[in-house]
Amino acid sequence: MKFNTKTIHGGQHHEKSTGSVMTPIFQTSTFAQTSPGKPIGDYEYARASNPTRTALEDSLASLENGTRGLAFASGLAAIDAVMKILKPGDEVVATDNLYGGTYRMFTKVYQDFGIKFHFVDMTNLEKFESLINENTKLVWLETPTNPLMKLVDIAEISKITKKHKLLLAVDNTFATPYLQKPLDLGAEIVMHSATKYLGGHSDVMAGALIVKDKELGEKLHFAQFATGGILGPMDSFLILRGIKTLHLRMQRHCENGIKVAEYLSSHSAVKRVYYPGLESHPNHDIAKKQMIGGFGGMVSFTFKSGKMEDAVAFFEKLKVFTLAESLGGVESLANHSATMTHGSLTKEERAEIGITDDLVRLSVGVEDIDDLLADLKQALA
Repeated sequence: MKFNTKTIHGGQHHEKSTGSVMTPIFQTSTFAQTSPGKPIGDYEYARASNPTRTALEDSLASLENGTRGLAFASGLAAIDAVMKILKPGDEVVATDNLYGGTYRMFTKVYQDFGIKFHFVDMTNLEKFESLINENTKLVWLETPTNPLMKLVDIAEISKITKKHKLLLAVDNTFATPYLQKPLDLGAEIVMHSATKYLGGHSDVMAGALIVKDKELGEKLHFAQFATGGILGPMDSFLILRGIKTLHLRMQRHCENGIKVAEYLSSHSAVKRVYYPGLESHPNHDIAKKQMIGGFGGMVSFTFKSGKMEDAVAFFEKLKVFTLAESLGGVESLANHSATMTHGSLTKEERAEIGITDDLVRLSVGVEDIDDLLADLKQALA
């Protein structure tokens, strides 16, 4: 199947007993057995598996060209499961411009459990490889990163991780499998905050992991089963429903995203625009290489004044864009990274990775582009 067909049919089957075209919501916590240890079907207890969640997990595996998908209660719950296959003394090398919640988990939770983290600009391959030692077990990438849209060449990083026999995990939330398939580029694990583009309607929290190696899939499933960060059947149904229009939505997100980026680039009040589709982006060549069919709907920018008050005034005047956390929904959202998504970082930590107080991150939705541009124009006036 090609991708547009996979979003609707990938890994999916009509429900056996009724022939239901859509996967039903199996709102049950447990399943009957005919004799101790002999369940009637393939299911025993919903923390281990549930038919609605299984349908979603099969869809996720299909979209990312993996063999196993796992659905979690949030993106951070998915990352948490990956961390649980590590041991005290292990080391992780991660992108230096991570989502604030990921950085918080690494430095405020797992660092206290004896796992050491290194954060590095992975466009510098020599510097990245210099941090690898006998204790390194995992490399964690975001590409594009949140919120500065840095890109990492997954295939080139993969050559290094395979040489050192390391696991490579890629947060594919911003690009989605519509634009980028990390497993095909050499990664072992793909992570999604499915709350975002996969769900697509800002109405559900979910996370996902997808792998190709079956043994690794079993390890991650055990971590999920043993610690309980599962996705419920209703939420699984909503993500599965959202996936069916992923290709349609992403096409419009990309179309609107590039137009918003071009408009902001020409505005007299704007200093810098961060968008992989612009030729001015320092990683534009990587974007053309590994992002297929577009550059996404995430755009960040700063003001020539460099003043936070200009960003605040901009947020307060928006009418179509909504000032809110999150991203990836059909509606356009605006975010102040310094106080919202990356508020858990100190000012010094934010400055080190380039997040200034005047930085604005836009999640460009699927509305009419004329209305979006008109809103930006009046808010910047």
